[in-house]
Amino acid sequence: MVETVTRDVAAGPLRADRDAPALGLGRRTAEALRVYGLIVAMWVRSTLAYRASFAMTTVANLVATFADFAAILVMFGHVRALGGFSLPEVAVLYGSSSTSLALADLALGSMDRLGRRVRDGTLDVLLVRPAPVLVQVAADRFALRRLGRLSQALAVLGWGLAHLDAGWTVGRVLWVVSMVVCGAVIFGAVFVVGAACQFLANDAAEVQNSFTYGGNLLLQYPPTVFGRELVRGVTFVVPLAFVNWIPALHLMGRDDPLGLPGWVDHLGPLVAAGCAVVAGAAWRLGLRSYRSTGS
Repeated sequence: MVETVTRDVAAGPLRADRDAPALGLGRRTAEALRVYGLIVAMWVRSTLAYRASFAMTTVANLVATFADFAAILVMFGHVRALGGFSLPEVAVLYGSSSTSLALADLALGSMDRLGRRVRDGTLDVLLVRPAPVLVQVAADRFALRRLGRLSQALAVLGWGLAHLDAGWTVGRVLWVVSMVVCGAVIFGAVFVVGAACQFLANDAAEVQNSFTYGGNLLLQYPPTVFGRELVRGVTFVVPLAFVNWIPALHLMGRDDPLGLPGWVDHLGPLVAAGCAVVAGAAWRLGLRSYRSTGS
């Protein structure tokens, strides 16, 4: 009896979405964003109630993330180039990847808590609310302190771009913006796919982190320092190379180590859109498989 009830509850929001053809995709998206904004605003107000604590945790976040770039600076204290790349070029790789991850982490960083909700049954509370479950999970406990990571990444990216001899034009500036945004979408898709896996394996958060935070660490360095098989893996299997390696190499006028044709450099938006579609399908499949804790 309990299993039947929970199956109906879990499928309810999905049936409601299917049975509401009057709401177009644009309207549903706008409503989801509105709900997301309301939940985020609630957590922001809660955070700013303790402004001193917020300031200290944000600064601590900024300083802690700078340690990664400090390691790169130490390396360049002993070498003139890393894998054939200068310090400004590596700074662009570091800054673009870290900025994309910081944006995705800011918006979807709470997805790794889904496994805990599945284990203790509190996900059922989200299923009966008149709001998309994905939106509720993503906005839950929105951490404004993550702005520290974003600020540090933007600072490094800005410094690298300022010292990069790229012959700046409007098109190149838009290329950088597109690279960062598409990278954030790709990382966000990995967050969602990782969360969907937690419906089946409650402890899958660490696997998700290996592709998000671990992938970010990989992309902070030039692809020329890694083996070709690894570069192929993050290009054709999990397309993290489109976060920054492929578009950044195009920006710098460098050939990619795999010798791919030039038109591949422009596939970032298409790859990001494809990742978003896959993430959406994985989320729906995971949510349909949810049967509550039975308690």
